[in-house]
Amino acid sequence: MLHYLDNSATTAVDPQVADLIYKTMIDCYGNPSSLHDLGLQAEQVVQRAAKQICACIGAKPGEIYFTSGGTEANNLAVFGAAYAKRRTANRIVTTAIEHSSVLESCQQLEKEGFEVVFVKPEQDGTLLAEKIVEAVNDNTSLVTAMLVNNETGAVLDIAEMAKAVHRKNPDTLVHCDAVQAFGKLPVSVRSLGVDLLTASGHKIHAPKGIGFLYKSAKARILPRTFGGEQQKRLRPGTECVPLIAGLGLAAELSCAKIQEHTQKIRELNEMLRERVCKIPEVFLNSPRDASPYVLNISAVGLRSEILLHFLEQNKVYVSSGSACAQGAKSHVLEAMELDRRRVDSAIRISFSKYSAKEDVEAFADSLILARQKLFRSR
Repeated sequence: MLHYLDNSATTAVDPQVADLIYKTMIDCYGNPSSLHDLGLQAEQVVQRAAKQICACIGAKPGEIYFTSGGTEANNLAVFGAAYAKRRTANRIVTTAIEHSSVLESCQQLEKEGFEVVFVKPEQDGTLLAEKIVEAVNDNTSLVTAMLVNNETGAVLDIAEMAKAVHRKNPDTLVHCDAVQAFGKLPVSVRSLGVDLLTASGHKIHAPKGIGFLYKSAKARILPRTFGGEQQKRLRPGTECVPLIAGLGLAAELSCAKIQEHTQKIRELNEMLRERVCKIPEVFLNSPRDASPYVLNISAVGLRSEILLHFLEQNKVYVSSGSACAQGAKSHVLEAMELDRRRVDSAIRISFSKYSAKEDVEAFADSLILARQKLFRSR
C-alpha cells in the first residue's frame, strides 16, 4: 500500500475534478474569446470558475486572474507591483522564508536597483508581524509575505500585518502568497485586508498548470506578458478552459469542507507528533501553532536524502523541503538558524484530505526502522 505524505509538493487530482476536466475538453473546446456559441459556452465556464473561487475568498469575479500556477501568479504580483511604482517608491519588504517564486523575484528586483528588506523569522519558525511593519517606510511600494510557510507550516498573521502596513503607509500594496493556505484554511481577502493574493490548483486536488491571482480594484500592477485582450490585458493569452474549470470545482469542494478536513488533519498531525517525539534524536521544526497540514522534523544523524530513499522503499513518500528546491538545503531552516545537523536531516510530512491514520503509522514505523538499520550499518 502506498502512503503519500508529500501533499505540500502536490496533491492527487480529485476524481470529480478529473471528470469535469475531461468533459470540458471534449464538449467545450471553443475559444472563450470567440464570438460564436462555442466561444460563449467556454467563456461561461471561465466565469463560473471565477465565481467559485470568489465564493471561497470573498472576492468579486472581476478581481480574479487565471495563471499557469502559483509561481507565475507570484511573479506577476511581485514584479507587476514593483514596476508600477518604481518611479515613486522602490522599497520592497518580504521575509527570508518565502517560496522561491517570491524570494528569487525579490532578489532579481534587488539586482535591478530596488531596495529589498528580507525579514528573518524567529528560531521556532514564526514570523512577527510587527517586524515586517517596522521595515515599512514612505518609500515602500510592496510588502509580500506568505500566509502559511510551505516547509514548516508556520502561519503569519497577515490581517494584523496588512492593517498595520496600510496604516503606516496607505500607498503600500500588500501581497499574500496563499498557496499553502487556500482551500485548507479559511481565506478571506476582505478579512486579511490584502491587495493581492495568489494560489495554485495542484495543492487542492486540481491539476498542475493552473492557479490564480486576486487583485483588488485599488491595486495597480503592470503585466508581465503581452499580446492579447484576455483578462483585461493583465495576463493575456487564450485561457485554458478545462484546467480553469477543474480549479473552480476543486476550490468549491475544498472550501465546502474546510472545517471537516482540518479537524481530521489536525488529529493526524497530533498523532504523528506524539509518535515521532518518542524516537531518539528526532526534533520538531514546525511551530506549535503551525498549519496542521505541514509537519517538519529532523531525524538527526540521518541525512535527508538517505532517509527519503529508505522511506520510499517502504512505500512512504515525503520530502526534504520545497519540491522547487530539488534537494537543495532549506533556506527556511537556515533562516531559522537551526543547527546544521538539523538542517541536513530535515523531513517534511504534509497531509491532504486523503491522508489517513495508516499513513501516519507507516511513516512512524518506517522512521523507527530507518534509525535501527541505517545507524547499525554505519
